[in-house]
Amino acid sequence: MLVRLIYASRAADASAAAIEAILTQAREHNPASGITGVLCYGGGVFLQAIEGGRSQVSALFGHIQRDPRHQDVELLHYEEIGERRFGGWTMGQVNLSRINHAIVLKYSETIELDPYAVSGKMSLALLEELMATASIMGRA
Repeated sequence: MLVRLIYASRAADASAAAIEAILTQAREHNPASGITGVLCYGGGVFLQAIEGGRSQVSALFGHIQRDPRHQDVELLHYEEIGERRFGGWTMGQVNLSRINHAIVLKYSETIELDPYAVSGKMSLALLEELMATASIMGRA
């Protein structure tokens, strides 16, 4: 059974090196678990979608909750899915400081990403628009 989970967290360290370490670790470990997804970051906030088997996604989310690199981890959206939306990436990435702010503003009260202030469905819509506008980068 495939599921999609979207969560938000605050970065304990928002440096480029810390973010690259998170992405590298995901790209090394996710393929063996069948996990795919995308990580958006900006202003010290992460918005991440992860997809895969229910047990694997649940285990990964538990790991993220205990990971000292993430603070204020909050589940935004969880659903069973018939197919992956972010299956092209072991962990795609979006640096929100490098995209058109109108995309974020379309789904938010301000141009700053605040996934804690919007619904999980709005966060999913934002991620889907980022995918549609080719804003997601990364390796398969």
